[in-house]
Amino acid sequence: MWIVAGLGNPGKQYIYTWHNMGYLAVDMLADKHGIFLGKEKYKGLWGKGKIKGQDVIIIKPTTYMNNSGECLVEISKFYKVPPKNIITVYDDIDIAKGTIRVRPKGSAGTHNGMRSCIQLLGTEEFPRVRIGTGPVPEHWELVNYVLSEVPADERQLMNDAFVKACEAVEEIISNG
Repeated sequence: MWIVAGLGNPGKQYIYTWHNMGYLAVDMLADKHGIFLGKEKYKGLWGKGKIKGQDVIIIKPTTYMNNSGECLVEISKFYKVPPKNIITVYDDIDIAKGTIRVRPKGSAGTHNGMRSCIQLLGTEEFPRVRIGTGPVPEHWELVNYVLSEVPADERQLMNDAFVKACEAVEEIISNG
């Protein structure tokens, strides 16, 4: 079994902000595979289904970004899913807007949501799909930027990145 976690913040005011790229990408993945994210438990909104013949849980932590690890620990313990089978999908200001980067493991970098996941899972040994949202514009504070709405003229670029992120998750599930 796999867990695919899209990191973000719950609430209407955050729907299309830079920090919610993980949420938006896993929404697309869930829609593509007919997985309804309607269950509320494990500090997240989730659903079960199959991707590439594998059992998959897609979850969006509702703990707010900086406490995302709480959700991953709860659901992974209940379903006995090892960290190596937990794929995190999230925004990354350290890579260019609209690009993705896939890693089998790694540090949190500047991302507090990943810091929570690594700390509470007790390992950096889990795959991640990072969606580029950077760089932070000159004269912007990081927190103000990541919580700002994605401009209309950049939404197609980000939507294209979600398509690539979904393909990356499918590839990880299929081939590691």
